[in-house]
Amino acid sequence: MVKPNIVFVFADQMRAQATGYAGDPNVHTTYLDRLAKESLNFTNAISNCPICTPYRACLLTGQYPLTHGLFMNDLCLPDNGHSIGQELQRNGYDTAWIGKWHLDGHGRTNPIPPERRQGFDYWKVLECTHDYHNSQYYAADDTTPRFWQGYDTYAQTDDAVNYLTSHADSESPFALFLSFGTPHDPYDTAPEALKKLYPDDKLILRDNVPEHRREQAIEQLRGYYAHITAIDKSVNKLDEALESNGQRENTIFVFTSDHGDMLESHWHVNNTPRGTRKQVPYDESIKVPFLLRYPAKFGAKGREITVPIAAPDIMPTLLSMANIEVPKTVEGMNFLPVIENGDKPNREGVLIANYHPFADWRTERGGRPYRGVRTERYTYVRDKNGPWLLFDNEQDPYQLKNQVNKKAFAEIQQKLNTHLDAVLAEQDDKFEPPAELRQRWGYSVRDDEAIPY
Repeated sequence: MVKPNIVFVFADQMRAQATGYAGDPNVHTTYLDRLAKESLNFTNAISNCPICTPYRACLLTGQYPLTHGLFMNDLCLPDNGHSIGQELQRNGYDTAWIGKWHLDGHGRTNPIPPERRQGFDYWKVLECTHDYHNSQYYAADDTTPRFWQGYDTYAQTDDAVNYLTSHADSESPFALFLSFGTPHDPYDTAPEALKKLYPDDKLILRDNVPEHRREQAIEQLRGYYAHITAIDKSVNKLDEALESNGQRENTIFVFTSDHGDMLESHWHVNNTPRGTRKQVPYDESIKVPFLLRYPAKFGAKGREITVPIAAPDIMPTLLSMANIEVPKTVEGMNFLPVIENGDKPNREGVLIANYHPFADWRTERGGRPYRGVRTERYTYVRDKNGPWLLFDNEQDPYQLKNQVNKKAFAEIQQKLNTHLDAVLAEQDDKFEPPAELRQRWGYSVRDDEAIPY
């Protein structure tokens, strides 16, 4: 059987709500909207720990943060020998990573040696930058810094297209991971022509953006949406390359993001969160787009899958689609039976967690550790003081009514609390305080509770 190619494209800090197909009245996402009509659309894709490094570690290992140990940014992912790159490589795949890595923990601008690349051969990568017009990277084993020409989202896409074309006649399947830094702030660095698509007086804000933050939200959304439109154009360019190279039919094409962005939603004066972009358990932070198209196996007609899917589930699902045995180190769920047979898994919801508040949501700014579950309908969250949030996302899609400890929701809360207990027990998560987690893993932090780098 011919193994499928894999093209895995993901944005940084793109929330699920910010596409036309998801109902955003502002954003221009012509090509993502078309892709959604041809894809499996996972409408409840969740970033378990909504920050960059933890998500990426979950993606590469199929494990949860308290197993792989990367529960905050700027940490180094240990090599357990069974990353998705290594498993694909062992099974005959040419592997490639282009763009942002954020898994090395040895400084954001230093080269990453081959032994810490988790099985990826073709390599044009930087640990982390959001200087999109002066964007550094390292190629292969050359330790000389290079720079993407112009706006890096476009330049990285062009390089990915070249990679696809160079593999058009290859006998080996390929797995290309393209990791954009956009639409992560700074928002004003988006292409000027695209920012003009979003005049201030035309932008419609979400209902959970308070009146006193409207001006700030509009200012940010102009660039945020422009970055997303640039990504949209890049997705189209990749798709055109697959089509012209004859690769489209037998390629698993995924588009997703590592976590979302609050963009002034739920900004409170005397409560939390206050001014944070992620880490928090609201849908703008934890929900991400997730489209998967595989014409050879699933056809070209799109459909929605509402069962919650989380970052650790991606690796076993992709490996199974490629007829590769899933290593026993993986903790995530294989979604192939759900996709093929409509199986209802023994899963009511997926974990959402903040293990260690830091930086813009550090403790002094109201940051708090929490554990929760996001189901198809409900969000339930506990902090160290007990139940904190409960939302009925069907009746209250903007999460404006916290129903925690309300009599009418007592039975639902108890059920969700029991489910959360089971999830934590399965992961042996004792809800340790951040200081204890740091001590257990040997991490030290700065005054803003972030890892020094």
